[in-house]
Amino acid sequence: MSGIDFPSPFTPAHDPHVLPIVGVRMATAAAGIKYAGRTDVLLMAFDAGTSVAGTFTQSACASAPVEWCKDLLGEGKARALLVNSGNANAFTGMKGKQSVQRSADIVAHALDVPPQSVYLASTGVIGEPLTADKFADVMEGLVGSLDGAPTRWVDAAKAIMTTDTFPKAASRQVDIDGEEITLTGISKGAGMIAPDMATMLSFIATDAAIAPDVLQAMVSKAVGGSFNRITIDSDTSTSDTVLLFATGKTLSETPITYIEDSRLGVFQAKLDELCLELAHAIVKDGEGLSKFVTVRVEGATSNASADVIARAIGNSPLVKTAFAGEDANWGRVVMAVGKAGEPADRDKLAIWFGAGGTEVRVAVEGARDPAYSEEAAASVMKQPEITLRVDLGLGDGAATIWTCDLTKAYVAINGDYRT
Repeated sequence: MSGIDFPSPFTPAHDPHVLPIVGVRMATAAAGIKYAGRTDVLLMAFDAGTSVAGTFTQSACASAPVEWCKDLLGEGKARALLVNSGNANAFTGMKGKQSVQRSADIVAHALDVPPQSVYLASTGVIGEPLTADKFADVMEGLVGSLDGAPTRWVDAAKAIMTTDTFPKAASRQVDIDGEEITLTGISKGAGMIAPDMATMLSFIATDAAIAPDVLQAMVSKAVGGSFNRITIDSDTSTSDTVLLFATGKTLSETPITYIEDSRLGVFQAKLDELCLELAHAIVKDGEGLSKFVTVRVEGATSNASADVIARAIGNSPLVKTAFAGEDANWGRVVMAVGKAGEPADRDKLAIWFGAGGTEVRVAVEGARDPAYSEEAAASVMKQPEITLRVDLGLGDGAATIWTCDLTKAYVAINGDYRT
């Protein structure tokens, strides 16, 4: 059984339209990693001079590809990226380390680049050895079909899907010094999604000339406001990876080499937008979901406190199942606030459920709202996108996370996932 048996209600009518990045070529192939005949390998090739930065899972049981990429990142240069779905190459011991070395060597030989410039990512089943020679079997075809066409980005998004039900890709453009700068990215993820990061992968490229240390600061900020603020099931993957590549084809005469560069503001804003769109797409493809939920906590003693409480609400199975049942059960929200371990005062608490411009206050000052309408609340809860707002009434701290409901389909998808 796979996620495709339970298509997301947010599945777009058409594949995303994205823009090409000069200096990036891509190809995909079916290597039989887990299933015969399924496209499951992505190869990206970057022109010489491409910078790279990234962020990774905070799991203490990180996969072999994550450890490989972390070791390479200090060099700040990339010539290729090899990604596979169907096998995470995680919890695979020495075999996992040998597999990533062999995989990098295969790509390096085929493209005539150093193995230390080849980045790797894997997603899928944990604990199964990954046979790198499967990449060798399709590498000649991959290299021969490398192409920079924008449709290849959608092909790439499809190749890295596991229980995802639709490809996730997006682009942004911004004018800097009279040059049009382009950013395009893809992501995958539908389950095992929770910070830090929230199994998800994302690969973004820009044609701008930006130094690796500046790229690192930018991607860290963008991830902090997007991929690190989503949760589907509160489980952090072994394999989470976000990589940002900069090919240097624009701004080549005046590259951005320091973080104080005044041009970075508009670029950062577009990168933040792109990452948030991709992060939202992951939640909207959450395994078995029926609702996309924004959790907004206000009035906390600090932003950090609000963040803890928002995550306690968004990760609560009882809150999530209430959304699945279209039940405005504020008692479960009160429970989640109370268990978070952060300052809260029952008698100052206010709770709203909202959708489509309508917001219904269901609780205030430690009790049900005197004007509460079951009919109005039920109408809101039937909507596909819902906002839960909580005001603690203690201070100015605020935080937002994005999550989804928890349905029987989630259990069905994950009960059969490994087989």
